Amino acid sequence: MDALKPVLRSRMSILNSISDEVAAIVERASPSVVHIRALRGGRAGLASGSGVLVSADGSILTNSHVVRGTHGIEAELADGRTLIADLVGDDPATDLALLRVHADALPYARLGDSNVLRVGDVAIAVGSPFGLARTVTLGIVSALGRTLRSEAAGRVIEGVIQTDAPLNPGNSGGPLLDGGGRIVGINTAIVLGAQGLCFAVPSNTAGFVMNEIVSHGRVRRAWLGIGGEEVLIPAPVARAIGLVAPRGVAVRSVERGSPAARAGLEPRDVIVQLQAKPVASVADLHRLLGGDAIGARLELVVLRGAERKVLAIEPVEAATLRAG
Repeated sequence: MDALKPVLRSRMSILNSISDEVAAIVERASPSVVHIRALRGGRAGLASGSGVLVSADGSILTNSHVVRGTHGIEAELADGRTLIADLVGDDPATDLALLRVHADALPYARLGDSNVLRVGDVAIAVGSPFGLARTVTLGIVSALGRTLRSEAAGRVIEGVIQTDAPLNPGNSGGPLLDGGGRIVGINTAIVLGAQGLCFAVPSNTAGFVMNEIVSHGRVRRAWLGIGGEEVLIPAPVARAIGLVAPRGVAVRSVERGSPAARAGLEPRDVIVQLQAKPVASVADLHRLLGGDAIGARLELVVLRGAERKVLAIEPVEAATLRAG
């Protein structure tokens, strides 16, 4: 038994170190997490959700489904204050919304780079499940690049993070944090009746949506007409064509008569570059297909098998609620 004591002490030291790290992350991030209450008409009553401050002057990211169509929004801060929140804009296609409260020097959290996430990375969710403000749950990133059918009929969100950090009603709109305490996702959905199947919109998508809303009041998108999912590219193939990251967006489907069809894109092609910019995720593709890309003639680089092909494509403006 004495021989086991050093091993047990070592394991306890590791566990204590992990506990200290998680507690420190939560202590830093929790002040930026807000509890959102939104008034709906009729029998719907009061909707409850979460949000996260992303600037010192009161910008809050949350879910579109929490605040869309409501008559008034309140944000309860960690210090106990309740402030009226204005809806700056929302984007049902990604289930994201931007709110603004009028206050200064507020605690806020920074958006991280969701492209560097790996399956197995630590994931920490903070929110207000069932109104229990700033509740913390811990898990891992279970999968990347998922496609999620959201609450609005016919709407699909692509490039979603899957995690087993437990979420419940009310967590919607709260942050998903990585092991460095950075926001890597905005929690958006659970699968009812399932265990450990929770989803978050990547922070890179959230950053794009937020910038578009601030600049234009809405998200302008160029549309290709594809369904896509993130995939890993074999390292030898990635090296052979000079890719920085061995990831891309595989084309699942091509809509008839779409810009993608006219450009010659085919199912199973893997998009790796657009206008000489790397495409390692669906979030990258969304970011590069902003308003400036509408009607422009763009150079698209794809892998077809192990062959590199360059295609010319002219995106059109996306219709309302189109996601990709």
